[in-house]
Amino acid sequence: MITVTAAQLDAWLAMLAFPLARVLGLFAIAPIFANAGLPRRIRLLIGLAVTFALAPGLPPVPAISPGSWTGAFILAQQMLIGVLFGLTLRVVFAAVDVAGELIGLQMGLSFAIFYDPQNAGQSAVLSEFLGLLTMLIFLAMNGHLLTLSVLAESFHLLPIGTSPISGQGLVAVVSWSAVLFSAGLLLSLPVVAALLIANLSMGVLSRVAPQLNLFAVGFPVTLVTGFVVLMISLPYFGTALERLFDQSFFTLRGIIQAAAG
Repeated sequence: MITVTAAQLDAWLAMLAFPLARVLGLFAIAPIFANAGLPRRIRLLIGLAVTFALAPGLPPVPAISPGSWTGAFILAQQMLIGVLFGLTLRVVFAAVDVAGELIGLQMGLSFAIFYDPQNAGQSAVLSEFLGLLTMLIFLAMNGHLLTLSVLAESFHLLPIGTSPISGQGLVAVVSWSAVLFSAGLLLSLPVVAALLIANLSMGVLSRVAPQLNLFAVGFPVTLVTGFVVLMISLPYFGTALERLFDQSFFTLRGIIQAAAG
């Protein structure tokens, strides 16, 4: 007769529950995995499958009952680690949203908004278009597989334990979040600069020909200029995003090492 002790049961539960908390924390925030079109049950099943695949190669997990206070602390800590990883990768997508908002504002398309289920709110059309393009580029460069690879590596660089994570990891995440504004501005800079030149030209034209109806002519000019410059800059958009994604994965590894102390 096979007998299972309470200590063995706690060890088996800990071997599954603690890594699963980090995986689900990542899937709750990370691009692609946190897509609103993906049902929660499917995400949970994917998280369980990834955890079962990673479990045999993980470092030894503390044999602590997940129902104890110490186990609850470890679960919360692993969930926080996964969320921080997801936020690090989400910054690039947020920067693209900022770029879309700036471009739409300069083109006069800030009123062209619709409901975005991903963000559960109103989103500009250009932001949604650039966001979909960014998602396709992320998938084309196997970003989802790189995410799982970094996740597996994090269990060795930052093993599961009772010691709290270093505050340097949180500082690194906050420092990386500054890229949200700088990268968003740089991505939108070609279109914004072209629209600025167009608006200055329209201003000079209105001074030369005061009888010209600037409001009737200026809006089509800014729209056409914006779309033309956006079309010309799209081939270079992928290269810039690829560099940003490479930088985000490099930063993610640095955050893991900083959190490990």
